[in-house]
Amino acid sequence: MEYWELILIGLAAVAAGFVNALAGGGTLITFPVLTAFGIPAVSANITNTIALCPGYFGGTWAQRNDLKGQRSRLLVLVPVAVAGGLGGGLLLLLTGEKLFRDLVPWLILFATLLLALQPLIRRWVMKDGFIAKPGIRGYLLSIIMVLPSTVYGGYFGAGLGVVLLAVLGITQKDHIVRLNALKQALSLATNVAAATFFLFSDLVNWPLALIMAACALSGGYFGGKFAGKMKPEILRGVIVAAGLAVFVLMLIKL
Repeated sequence: MEYWELILIGLAAVAAGFVNALAGGGTLITFPVLTAFGIPAVSANITNTIALCPGYFGGTWAQRNDLKGQRSRLLVLVPVAVAGGLGGGLLLLLTGEKLFRDLVPWLILFATLLLALQPLIRRWVMKDGFIAKPGIRGYLLSIIMVLPSTVYGGYFGAGLGVVLLAVLGITQKDHIVRLNALKQALSLATNVAAATFFLFSDLVNWPLALIMAACALSGGYFGGKFAGKMKPEILRGVIVAAGLAVFVLMLIKL
């Protein structure tokens, strides 16, 4: 690849790490960029999953103080997220290039709509009196809802944070900032599990993955630092508009 192409992909990874920590939807930036430069869809998705792991780590580390007091939740839900990520990764490899390429526009549309609805989801999560249950009932409901969410995350990943935030809001009663930190940790576990599974495939574009990983780490760290300070409405609007444009373009190419 040309140097300018590598620079653009690196910048896309910085942006993806940043917005994953701040608003979610980073895959809507990096995946279309990779495919635009000729990377096959499954390989682009796998490379993207591996590359964004450091970004999720940076975002989780930046919000680590908000995870204090959530040890029991992490002990229960992180293994569920790992299982879901592995299951989604296996499902992706079983899907094959053609079917995945045909599904991609609709997965992007799904993730874009989720991101557009994120403010409504957040307000809903913050309301009193929804179906969050204390103790064992809440954990069982969390497991039932987190598992399919993380399977989706291991399969494609775009919008995973939005899905998990909604699920945690339904099943765990807590402040939105603490739920957001938990969501970030579960997204990290899902992504790392899927990425570990993909390491044994021959579909990783390693030069791009390494460049993107370094860039996503810095973006994720600074996004995590801004997560409680910066209003993401404008950023979300830009990503949603770009996601819809990518959906239309990919649909035309089918």
